[in-house]
Amino acid sequence: MPPWVPQQQRILVVDDDPQALVVLKHMLELDGYSVIAARSGEEGLALVERFGVPHLALVDYNMPPGMNGFMFARALRGYGDIPIIMLTALDDSETIVEIIEEFADDYVTKPYNPPELAARVQRALARVSDFTYTMQGEEKIDDWLSIDFVERRAIVNGKGVSLTPIEARVLQLLLRNAGRVVTTEVLLQRLWPEETAPEDRLHVHIHRLRRKIEPDPDKPQYILSEWGEGYSFAMRS
Repeated sequence: MPPWVPQQQRILVVDDDPQALVVLKHMLELDGYSVIAARSGEEGLALVERFGVPHLALVDYNMPPGMNGFMFARALRGYGDIPIIMLTALDDSETIVEIIEEFADDYVTKPYNPPELAARVQRALARVSDFTYTMQGEEKIDDWLSIDFVERRAIVNGKGVSLTPIEARVLQLLLRNAGRVVTTEVLLQRLWPEETAPEDRLHVHIHRLRRKIEPDPDKPQYILSEWGEGYSFAMRS
């Protein structure tokens, strides 16, 4: 399996149907994307670990046995706020609503129309303001802090510190908007799209994250509280 092509937007396709994988990969490559394909959720995550995070994922809803589409999407979102389009053979409104509310940005019903799928891929990518969630390797913030989103860890004063999936997503969301306030409402919606999470849950994760990365957690220099609004990430000089 070849690695990503650096100059192109990268798409990961996960489907247990080998013929569908061949068709999707060929179609997307004709549209100019760099594509890698996996026949299971487990294989898809292994490819992410090997080649880095994609710009977008196309994921089959039903992938028996083992990890289904929801399970894979949940795991993939641990790496960052990655756009996901779910592929489903079901034309069931309740299932479609569940797909959108849980983890996917969009869905396409099989058998899909290629121009429609291409348009949905373009639309999903266009909604993303930047692609910093695809950072590979160690991203240096300053002499004190570096972050590796693929490995889900921070390097704090030269020492590696593991990050939970939620902590990694908090950092990713704040870094994508460094210098700007990300509201509490937006953070809650992006971190827990499948439920109505209380603000206290977010505060707990922010508190733990500060304990891991700040020189003085009681006087934070990276993750700043914007009272009554949310949080921002301040780059240190």
